[in-house]
Amino acid sequence: MKPLKILFNLCLMLGCPLLLMAQKAVISGHISTTDGKAASQLAVRIEGRNWGDISDVNGNYHIDIPAGGSYVLQVSGLGIETQTKSIEIQNGARLKEDFIINLSYAELADVIVLANQNQLGNKVTYGVQKMPLKNLENPQVYSSVGTDLIQQQGITNFDDALRNVPGISRTWASTGRAGDGASYFALRGFEAQPSLYNGLPGFTAGDLDPANIEEIQVLKGPSGTLYGANFVGYGGVINVITKKPYFEKGGMLSYTGGSFGLSQITADYNTPLNDSMAFRMVADYHTENSFQDAGFKKSFLLAPSFTYKASDRLSFDFMAEIYQEQRAVAPVFFNTNRSDALSFKNIAELKLNPDLSFTSNDLSIKNPRFNIQAQMNYKISGVWSSQTAISRSISWADGYYGYIYGNDLGSNQFVQYFTKENQNNRVFDAQQNFNADFKIGSVRNRLLLGLDYFSQQITNNGAGYAVARLVTPEGEVIQLDEAHPVYLTTASIDSLLASAGNSLSNTSKQTYAAYVSDVINFTPKLSVLLSLRADYFDNKGEKSDKDDDFDQFALSPKFGLVYQPVLDKVSIFGNYQNSFMNVAPQTVTDKEGKNPQFKTFSPEHANQWEAGIKTNIIQNKLAVTASYYDIKVENRVTPLEDNMNDFDQRGKVRSRGFDIDIKSDPILGLSLIAGYTHNKIENISSNKTDFYTEKGRAPGGQGPQDLANFWGTYTIQKGKLSNFGFGLGGNYAGVYKVIDNSETGVFELPSYTLLNATLFYNAKHVRVSLNGNNLLNKEYYIGYWSVNPQPPVSYSMTVAFKL
Repeated sequence: MKPLKILFNLCLMLGCPLLLMAQKAVISGHISTTDGKAASQLAVRIEGRNWGDISDVNGNYHIDIPAGGSYVLQVSGLGIETQTKSIEIQNGARLKEDFIINLSYAELADVIVLANQNQLGNKVTYGVQKMPLKNLENPQVYSSVGTDLIQQQGITNFDDALRNVPGISRTWASTGRAGDGASYFALRGFEAQPSLYNGLPGFTAGDLDPANIEEIQVLKGPSGTLYGANFVGYGGVINVITKKPYFEKGGMLSYTGGSFGLSQITADYNTPLNDSMAFRMVADYHTENSFQDAGFKKSFLLAPSFTYKASDRLSFDFMAEIYQEQRAVAPVFFNTNRSDALSFKNIAELKLNPDLSFTSNDLSIKNPRFNIQAQMNYKISGVWSSQTAISRSISWADGYYGYIYGNDLGSNQFVQYFTKENQNNRVFDAQQNFNADFKIGSVRNRLLLGLDYFSQQITNNGAGYAVARLVTPEGEVIQLDEAHPVYLTTASIDSLLASAGNSLSNTSKQTYAAYVSDVINFTPKLSVLLSLRADYFDNKGEKSDKDDDFDQFALSPKFGLVYQPVLDKVSIFGNYQNSFMNVAPQTVTDKEGKNPQFKTFSPEHANQWEAGIKTNIIQNKLAVTASYYDIKVENRVTPLEDNMNDFDQRGKVRSRGFDIDIKSDPILGLSLIAGYTHNKIENISSNKTDFYTEKGRAPGGQGPQDLANFWGTYTIQKGKLSNFGFGLGGNYAGVYKVIDNSETGVFELPSYTLLNATLFYNAKHVRVSLNGNNLLNKEYYIGYWSVNPQPPVSYSMTVAFKL
């Protein structure tokens, strides 16, 4: 703990002198539109100084002035005419200056939406670096999917939204099993899961509901410096931003119906309670069957949120999600036992029937969750601001789970296992962030100081696993005991599991962390980002076993460099990013299994170097991000070559590739997004022919090497067909080696191209849309050492009424 305490004290030493700076004067005021309504999200600054504010939802701003004098006060924003006022203020005085911008409230809302969706170079994003940075100022690569795009594409499940992000592909749908969490995705060759909600923990054992999502942020590359090791993968972070209240009456009621029994009704209502408080409620009920012979989903979401603006400087936000979900899901089909040579090398040879689920609707699993968050934002001064956030979440896995595991050598028969889950996962997190924007001489600093406490307790009372039957890919069922057959019913599986024992456990762990980050602008065009995290991990392990306790300490640095040859138009960037994973000790023995010893390990680390370019050109109509990255993972625990009962940390993996993300609004009404990525990942340390760590082979779960996405929409602007529009797009995935080993052989999933489209009418109070997915009816598969069939062509229609 000593290094962490040192860093904690360093944070206080850096922060306290600036916090205690005396404030000499105050300028505040109100910004309104021509129709008398509050104008939010506008920048108010003192020209030539780094003193400023962003107007809040009530249109108010507040600027502390260190010294009296003559200044020019400026109000600006994308799509509005900049206004200035010359002011004179004395030390200790309070001055009030109001502005009226030359737009109506509706016109301003359209400008803000357009800016947030498409003008990425000038969009200020807080979540990515935990400080306000424009995309062009940020040395990290990230992509986002907003609620408008989700509505355009008629998306009713979370996973489909990520098809709009370059370089990410789903490898394993959510199973509901304890410990699996939400769906697995491949990002830059490594696994990634949506586990952050508004930058705080948001664990689940099931699906996520897009009804309450404002934006999905995908931060690319190892991101342990700001987020730690509990929520991140080496390829990146998936952060979900939920819907927040605003100070206007609004809302929407929608119904979606479609293929495979899809039926969903969603209500979203927002209202101001008074000038300082606003409330929003999102509710969603969803039912759907599977495209296969069995399988279903039923879910219900209730998500209230509340905002309280106590003053111009102090605000509170509260959010809760109550989610009930019950599903019968197809088991993951593992087509290898990972030791024998493959009997089937491709889909054609395997002959897996994609219409079969290998389950029944009687074997369901429930994955409810409860998540609550609270946040306090306080503007300490014109230099410093504070954000305090806490999160509490509980998720469950309760019901039946099964999987199909590899065959014996040369056999067409696969083993189907079942268990009954009974686990709950309780998580608490508290974060304290201080942001500052100040100058030392002529050098601007944007400083972040943060503290993070994370606690997790997992209680498991589930059953053990039992073999139920043998199946073939074509659907034949072979009973292991004809006198006592096992059927896919709750009674039959319960009887099977009665002798399978259980897996009782109660584990807990905590993390204490401190981090500091500073963006240093030597000139308006040149900036450097310096960051460091100190992370102390305390694993309590099983409550009944004190011998499995362990703790680890890790440092995670991060550096970035940005140069803008054309200010606010073009930036050239480079970064070094780091992430880490805590590794539990293990008991090792000699070759004969004798002389047991307790061996501890250092944390596993990933290091990325990346360079690229970002643009926001042609009058903010074209935003491009292109980069090349190289990620190296070291300290992986692997068996010794001459003793599989012992381990060391010579395991290494390298992932390299490039990433292109394009967004454009070439003409009024037309919006385009596109992306292309190429990735190659391989083990670079040698462990002979070990299935997971053989040198030169892919480690598994890496997704297709080549991925492309495109989506375009056009809305007719004038005439009788005004507000009508259409959209067209799709995805391409290259050949994917789900198994890559010299002894077992290679199993490849074929490449595929998907085509999706929409027709819509979107007026002020009504939206009607018809959506089609996989219009070419392509048979395709995903996998993670597995083969999982995906849905054929499907259609949906949505009717929405807007306030």
